[in-house]
Amino acid sequence: MTSPFDGPQEHAEKVKECAWAFQQAIECHITDQCERFEEFRLEVDQLESEAESIKKRIRDHLPKGTLIPVDKFQLFRYMREQDKVLDAIEEALDWLSFRPEPGIPAALEKDFFLLVDAVLDPVEEMCRLVQEAGKYFRSYSEKQRKFVKDIVHTLARQEHEADKVEDGIKEKLLNMKIETTTVFHMIRLAETIGSIADHAENAADMVRSMIAR
Repeated sequence: MTSPFDGPQEHAEKVKECAWAFQQAIECHITDQCERFEEFRLEVDQLESEAESIKKRIRDHLPKGTLIPVDKFQLFRYMREQDKVLDAIEEALDWLSFRPEPGIPAALEKDFFLLVDAVLDPVEEMCRLVQEAGKYFRSYSEKQRKFVKDIVHTLARQEHEADKVEDGIKEKLLNMKIETTTVFHMIRLAETIGSIADHAENAADMVRSMIAR
């Protein structure tokens, strides 16, 4: 690899593709006017498999003794968090598929749309972060380092906004007079979707530690 972030950037792009398919799957399920939910779920599974191949290639290209501008164990920890974004996406769709009926209560449809949008913002920002971090490790420009740190701060703010949407959903659910099983299913779904942003922020924290001086 010409840069330690070439592989992670390729992996991040695959994560972003998964996020787009995830968004379509959720919208399909919520509107209840789409029969392609399973198709999107299988697309996410396929993209996750492709991302796993990229991750394996990154590990194979960093054998013991390889000289890179960052600690390779930091890089691996970063990759683990980025990969957990994919795991959370896959888990959310699997969890939703376990109980397709009665689905998402109508009173919460807008909230779940907002939550999905809120967690996709950090994923988009994470992809930009990897790209800009790669530029920093080629130039070691202080200006570029500051730019990378600004992206980390933006991502942290986005994750906080996603947390607020998730908490709002859980508060509504606990005050709704609906079946207990539905309450549990929806709370777990909200938490799993929310964890997408959590792992994106964790990945950003790894980048921040790699550029620290």
